[in-house]
Amino acid sequence: MTTYKLMAIDIDDTLINDDKEVTPGVQRALEQAVAKGVVVTLATGRAYASAQAIARQTGLNVPIITYQGALIKNLLDEKVLYERYFPVDAAEKLYEYCVKHNLHLQTYIDDKLYSREENEKLIDYCALNRTPYYIEPDFIQVVRKPTPKMLIIDDPDYLDELIPVFKELLGDQVHITKSKPHFLEFMHKEGTKGHALTFLANHFNCDLSETIAIGDSWNDHEMLEAAGLGVAMGNAIEPLKAIADYVTLSNNEDGVKHVIEKFVL
Repeated sequence: MTTYKLMAIDIDDTLINDDKEVTPGVQRALEQAVAKGVVVTLATGRAYASAQAIARQTGLNVPIITYQGALIKNLLDEKVLYERYFPVDAAEKLYEYCVKHNLHLQTYIDDKLYSREENEKLIDYCALNRTPYYIEPDFIQVVRKPTPKMLIIDDPDYLDELIPVFKELLGDQVHITKSKPHFLEFMHKEGTKGHALTFLANHFNCDLSETIAIGDSWNDHEMLEAAGLGVAMGNAIEPLKAIADYVTLSNNEDGVKHVIEKFVL
């Protein structure tokens, strides 16, 4: 039986239930894993600001993976361990395309979310992630600043049609993924949860075979493939379940707790 030393857990629809809470059962399991010497971290598409609030609330004190893997930052001293910015020329091209085709684009500068106008998509997104937002009408100024991630919000089927268009437009310096059906996210090509997990395994001197990754969406597939044990939630999308080593219970049935009890404790 493998002894697992590092566990990376997605937040939305994985660690937290549909009420956006870490249940007492999951919380206890996390504490038991940490007490056993396992490094438990979070791996999320969220900005550091909103991810760290959940991490601290659950008592974690390690580096966490944010912006899909474009930023790894230590919770204790806020030291940046790994950072990959989205290429500026690609950001400009993406912005021009969005203006021309009337797409909602948002970016993150110094952990603050910027949009060029206030709209329903932005308001709903920020309500969901409990994040404040800033409006910058002269958006090109913001687009030229270093960002770990840019995000388009639209109809899922339309976004699926746009992926090949953007791949061609932006080239291979860019990583494009969907975190949720209506969120299309753009990072540096090394800004993936898989790259980030690999970095942290080296950081903590453990082999990738000694890592566990748990997620529910397509943006989790790189870390599930990189990890020794890739786990999909019961509520995960089917393509993720298909590549997972194990499928656990859903996020409303303490799926993370089940994984910890089965493989760690």
